[in-house]
Amino acid sequence: MPPLPALARSFSRARSVVRSAASLALLIPLAACAGTSGTDRAGAPAAEGFPYTVTNCGMRTTYAAPPRRAVTLNQHSTELLLALGLQDRMAGTAYLDDAVLPRYREAYDRIKVLAKEYPSKELLLAAEPDFVYGGYSSAFDKAQGRDREGLRASGVDSRLNVEYCTDGPVGLDRLKTEITEVAATFGVPERGARLIEDQQRRIDAVTAAVADRPRPAVFVFDSGEGSASTSGGRGIGNEIVSLAGGRNVFADLDRTFGEVSWEQVVERRPEVVLIYDYGGTGVEAKKRRLLDDPALADVPAVKNRRFVVLPLSSAVLGVRVADAVESLAGQLHPGAS
Repeated sequence: MPPLPALARSFSRARSVVRSAASLALLIPLAACAGTSGTDRAGAPAAEGFPYTVTNCGMRTTYAAPPRRAVTLNQHSTELLLALGLQDRMAGTAYLDDAVLPRYREAYDRIKVLAKEYPSKELLLAAEPDFVYGGYSSAFDKAQGRDREGLRASGVDSRLNVEYCTDGPVGLDRLKTEITEVAATFGVPERGARLIEDQQRRIDAVTAAVADRPRPAVFVFDSGEGSASTSGGRGIGNEIVSLAGGRNVFADLDRTFGEVSWEQVVERRPEVVLIYDYGGTGVEAKKRRLLDDPALADVPAVKNRRFVVLPLSSAVLGVRVADAVESLAGQLHPGAS
């Protein structure tokens, strides 16, 4: 994450003001995590909080005991389990968009990587998972044999990140839900509570620091040639822009990601372009695509060469949300105090 020398000082002052309120507000959702007593899969006394029942993206699952052999598909599901200190419960992982955060690298390096992208169903089941955690809907592609019902028939429980089954915009409440339910599934609700508190404390510090700053109009450029793939109003990416003190010009697009025409980009006259960094097309190539398009020459963001950058893995519902808000705020408002 880029350094934030100016914001860091103001964030430090703001944190002392917001910490106590944030802590109380965020711990409330965890009260419902405890379940009833029972026995685990091996017949031993059940772990505290089990059986635990949760409905995730339309699938209701009762866990008699915490998963012992989890496989994560997609970066943000992997990093969430690592943030909760669950690397000893991970039988495998797959599909990174970026390098794992340095603070999780040592733990990640001890986990078997099943495939560079998604593993086949056969390779997935060969890891003998009891739980598969997908970050994107594509993790559970039925055509590839990885659908959740099919996994259940094979005796494997699963979870999909709630960003991809939420009715309406995804905000910090959904981040709390995701962390809380995953932590409860693994029997570590107290770790989830600490993680939520840390995320909210850092985000509150940013919003306090930029509260009185003008909110520039931001166009999120994910990719595209004939049209542009951008961040709509339903995903956490839209919320990140808002929390960092910006305004997403395509917040009215009722999708997490969607396609828009370049004519629409011109009409909305963004003041800043936020580039998502990932994959084979680098940031400089994306900048050049915008700068070399005559149709965009008078768009304020392009004309003034005002580009900011976030890795794609920071713009999804996971443990990088606070990192993303801090980084983007520092780029949008370098003089905030």
